[in-house]
Amino acid sequence: MTLISTVVSLKLCFLFVRLENKVVVKLESQEVCKRDSFKYLGSVIQGNGEIDEDVSHRIGAGWMKWKLASGVLCDKKVPPKLKGKFYSAVVRPAMLYGAECWPVKNSHIQKMKVAEMRMLRWMCGLTRGDRVRNEIIREKVGVTPVEYKMREGSILGVEVELPRKSYSTKIVTLDDETETEKVDGGTNISVTIRWSQKLLYCNGQLTLDVPFSFPDFVTPAGKKISKKEKIQLNVNSGPGTEVLCKTTSHPLKERQRQPGKLGFFYESEVLNWSSGNFIFLYTVSSSHIYGSVLFQSSPPLDQREMFCCSLFPGDQQCRKVFRKEVIFVVDLSGSMKGKPIEATKQALCMALSKFDSQDLFNIIAFNSEKNLFSSSLELATKNTIENATQWIGTNFIAGGGTNILDPLTQAMEMFSCTQQHIPIVFLITDGAVEDERHIYDVLKSHLMQNQMISPRLYTFGIGLFCNHYFLRMLAVASRGHYNAAYDVDSIEIRMEQLFSRASSIILANIAFENLDGLEEFEVFPTPVPDLSSEGPLVMSGRYRGVFPESLKAKGVLADLSNFSLDLKAIQAKDMPLDKVLARQQVELLTAQAWLTETKDLEQKIAQISIQNGVISEYTRMILIETDRGKVVTESTSKRKVSTAPKKIEETKLQKRILLQNHGPGFGNCSATVENIPPGATETKPETAEILAKAASNCCGKMCDICCCMCCARICSRMNDQCAIVLTQFLGSLACLGCFACCELCCSGNDG
Repeated sequence: MTLISTVVSLKLCFLFVRLENKVVVKLESQEVCKRDSFKYLGSVIQGNGEIDEDVSHRIGAGWMKWKLASGVLCDKKVPPKLKGKFYSAVVRPAMLYGAECWPVKNSHIQKMKVAEMRMLRWMCGLTRGDRVRNEIIREKVGVTPVEYKMREGSILGVEVELPRKSYSTKIVTLDDETETEKVDGGTNISVTIRWSQKLLYCNGQLTLDVPFSFPDFVTPAGKKISKKEKIQLNVNSGPGTEVLCKTTSHPLKERQRQPGKLGFFYESEVLNWSSGNFIFLYTVSSSHIYGSVLFQSSPPLDQREMFCCSLFPGDQQCRKVFRKEVIFVVDLSGSMKGKPIEATKQALCMALSKFDSQDLFNIIAFNSEKNLFSSSLELATKNTIENATQWIGTNFIAGGGTNILDPLTQAMEMFSCTQQHIPIVFLITDGAVEDERHIYDVLKSHLMQNQMISPRLYTFGIGLFCNHYFLRMLAVASRGHYNAAYDVDSIEIRMEQLFSRASSIILANIAFENLDGLEEFEVFPTPVPDLSSEGPLVMSGRYRGVFPESLKAKGVLADLSNFSLDLKAIQAKDMPLDKVLARQQVELLTAQAWLTETKDLEQKIAQISIQNGVISEYTRMILIETDRGKVVTESTSKRKVSTAPKKIEETKLQKRILLQNHGPGFGNCSATVENIPPGATETKPETAEILAKAASNCCGKMCDICCCMCCARICSRMNDQCAIVLTQFLGSLACLGCFACCELCCSGNDG
C-alpha cells in the first residue's frame, strides 16, 4: 500500500483588526469616504465578507499572466503536456492566490471553470464551435479541474493560541449541550491546523497537493517578521517496490531511503510565506498488480489491533479488462429538471461512446413509471450507440415521482447467465424513498444467487435530498462502488469518474486467505470490491490475535483465470493508521447503522469520530474558547513580617461555540415527494402569509360546522353591536390559530 504521512508545521502571526461602524476618517480637513471594498496586497477585501470581487480580480490576474505567457502557451510547436505544466506553474497560481482563505460557493467555482476552459481551449487552438468536450481538452494538456484545487482536503481541527485566551475545535456527540458565544479578536495569534488530504491517482502517478500558500496580509504591513516553515514527509509503498520522486515544489532533503520507503524533511526561516502549495508527485515502479499489508497496535478505545491492506493495478497498459453487461437505471423525476438531467445526459452519452463493441447494455429511465430503451440487452455497436444517444435526447424529460424498486428489480432479472461478462447496474438518483431497507433486502436476495460473478451495483447520488448511506450500502453489498455530487456543477465530472472505474475492472471476486487464526476479525468494506486500473483498492480492519507474516490475495482475472498474490505484512511504526483510515470506517459503519438501526453501533461511530477528529452523522464540531485569567492569592497564616511574593494562580474559563454540521444526512423523503431540485434551499414563509393561513384555517373549520342558510338567517337579524362582537370573536379565534406559528414568526435574525 502507498501511504503518505505528512506533517506540516507552521508558526503564523497576523494582526486581527476590530472594525468600528461609526468612524469618520479625515485627511486634514477632507473627510475620506467609506468604501465597500478595497485592494490590499493583491487581494480585494469586501466589507460584507463576500469574495465575489476578489474572485473576479484573481481571474483578471490569471488572464494577465496568460497573456504574458501566450508566446509559449499558443505556440503550436510546444507539446500540449508541456503547455499544461507551464500553465499549472505560471497561470493557475495567480488565479488561486489566497483561495485557501475563501468561503467558496458554487458560483465562484463556475466562474473559475469558465475562465480556465477558455484559456485551455485557446492553448489547443480550439473554440466552443469545434464541439470538443472539456474532459478531452483537459486530458490533452494534463490539467486537473480547478474545482479539485479549490475543494480538496478537509480540516480535522484548528488550535489558536493568544496571550490570555486559546481556541480549539473538538468533536462531541449530538446530545452534548453547548452555548453560543461571540469570539473577539485583537492581537497576534498562533494557529495550528490539522489537515486531511486525499492522494490523487492518475495514470500510475500519485500526487499530494497540500495548501501551503498564504496571502501577504497575514503579516502586518511594514514589519519583517521571521517565520519558520517545516515539512516532514514519509512515503511507504510496501516491499518489492521502488518509489520514484517525480516533482516537488519545495527543496526537500532526503533523510531515509529503504526498499519501498522514502523520508524527506524541509525546514526554513523565511521573511515571506511560500507563494505556492506543497506538491509532491511520485510513482511506484511495478508492471504487475502489487500490494502490501500494514498493521499496528490499536489506540485505547478499541483493544483490537488494526491493519490496512491495499492493491494497486500496476503500470501495465495492455492489461485486459472484463467485458461488461451494463444497465443504466436513471431517475427522471421532477426534481431532476434543468442542470441535473442535462449533466446526466452528457455523462451517459460519454460513457456509451467508450464501450467496446462486444459489451452489452440497456437503459431504464424511471420516475413513477418505467421507460426502457430495449426489452433486452443490446450489443454496443456503433449504430446501436447512435440510436441510444437519440433515445436519451428524446425520452430524458424530467417529471413525475420516484419509484426505485421496480426498475432495479427488472434490471437484475435482465442479465444473462454467461460467465464471459461482468454484470453492472448503474443507479443514478437524487431522491429518497420510504422503502429503502426493503429495496436493500430484495436486491440482497438477487446477489445471493449462485453465480460465478454476481451483479455489481454502482450507485451515484445527486444533491443532499437522496440517502447517500442507502446508496453506499447497495454498492458495498454487491462489490461495487459509490460516488456522489453534492452540487450540480460537479455531476458530469464525478459521474464520468464512476463510469471509468466500472469500465476498467481487471480483478474481481477478491478474497484473502491465512486469516483463520484471528479472532473478532472485522474488515471494511465487506465484501471486497473489484480492482480497477483507474485507481488503488484500500481495505482496513481490526483483529485480535497474532497477525500472519503474509496474506494471500485471490481473485479472478478478465480471462477468467485464477489470480493469487502474497502480501507481506509490515508493522507500521511511524504512521497513524487509525487517523488515516478513520473516515473510511466512519462512513461504512454509518451506512450499517442506518440499515440495522442499532444504537450500540451509533455510539461506536461517535467514539471513533471523537477519537480521530472526523465528523460523523452522530457527532458535531464545537469551538472551545479558554480564557486563562490570573488570580492573586495570599496565605491565611499570620506573620509579622512577610517578604515572600504573592502566589499567582491561573484560572481557566471555557465557553463552547457550536459549529455548523455539513454531513449529507439520511435523505429527505418529503423533498423527494415535492420534487424539490438538488441545491434548493428551504425558504422561510413570510409572517403575513403564516397569519393569513392560520386565520383562514380557523374560520374554515368554524364555517364547516354551520350551513350557509343558518349563517344567512343569523346575519339578517344581527344589529351593529352584535356584528362587532362576532367580528372580535372570530379575530380571537384566528389569533389562537396563529399561536402555534408565533415561534416560527418571531425566531431568527429577522425577528
